Amino acid sequence: MSALAHEGLVIDWAQMPTYNTIMSVAVGAGLILLVWLGRELIRSPHDVVPEGWALAFGVLGFILTTTGLHMTLTWPLAAGGFAFDNIIFGETSLAFGVLLLAAALYVWFRGRTVLTAEGGLEHLRQVARPVSVFVLGMGLGLIGIAVAGVKYQLFAAPPEEPISGAFAEWPLVEAIFMSSLIALVGIGAVLFPFALRGIRSGLWKIIGWAWGITGVAFLLFGAMNFFTHIGLIVNTMG
Repeated sequence: MSALAHEGLVIDWAQMPTYNTIMSVAVGAGLILLVWLGRELIRSPHDVVPEGWALAFGVLGFILTTTGLHMTLTWPLAAGGFAFDNIIFGETSLAFGVLLLAAALYVWFRGRTVLTAEGGLEHLRQVARPVSVFVLGMGLGLIGIAVAGVKYQLFAAPPEEPISGAFAEWPLVEAIFMSSLIALVGIGAVLFPFALRGIRSGLWKIIGWAWGITGVAFLLFGAMNFFTHIGLIVNTMG
């Protein structure tokens, strides 16, 4: 048992399930893959292998849907006073996961037919238009989460957590960092339905940069948290 468990924060981890580690990695990978696929569709759609993308979206969609659904329906998931995590991580992961699963099913069953047909990209644009309403709504929701993150100084790690805990005295640092990432994803989502007005719209480049940057950040941050969260657990076990 760590000495810090006697001197500082002690957490009953049986009452504090947490898996936003794998959630963050999956979200990051999902955003990166969306940007990657979008780039390939615009540059060389005939070179796209639909089955590979369907499998990738299916894997990530399953992880985010199952973890997000459990976090969303278990209220609160953590009895230690972090009910807002259900909204911030649970509901958003559930939404993204279901969207990825829908994309996986469509690409698996219809991807090759659409990509080899004349006007395939135009068809994809028409297919994506109805669901873009939900994407827009979730984008606005993400921006709302980002504002709440700064206003209420959320996301700050306790000093017992390695690396991130070094900023515990300045909770606004991690609040601004995480809120900025969430806001960028939200901005891309808000622009999505407007970009669908044209395959060559300049908005796609903005969305690509927004989702690409945040995708890499979430993937790396989630990977780092596999270490930092294990360290937090070791340092706070009662």
